[in-house]
Amino acid sequence: MNFWRFHGGIAKLTTEKNMMLPLLAEISGSIHVGLAAMGVGIGIGLTGLGMTTAVGRNPGAFTPVLVHAILAIALTEAIVFYALYLVH
Repeated sequence: MNFWRFHGGIAKLTTEKNMMLPLLAEISGSIHVGLAAMGVGIGIGLTGLGMTTAVGRNPGAFTPVLVHAILAIALTEAIVFYALYLVH
């Protein structure tokens, strides 16, 4: 069975076995965003875990630990924005 596919304004005749390649390319094109978001979620969770452990050991250092945790979370979230920029 043959299908007509439009790529860049040019119609190309493709067979069924050749239709998997463009489909896999489109699916795998956005996988890095999901992986980056998953990694950022894990990283922010570990940052929160470290912050609560540090404050639990020394409650007087809450403010400096909070400042460093917020900075670490902001830098960690930047990874997702880089991944979203690369989807473009």
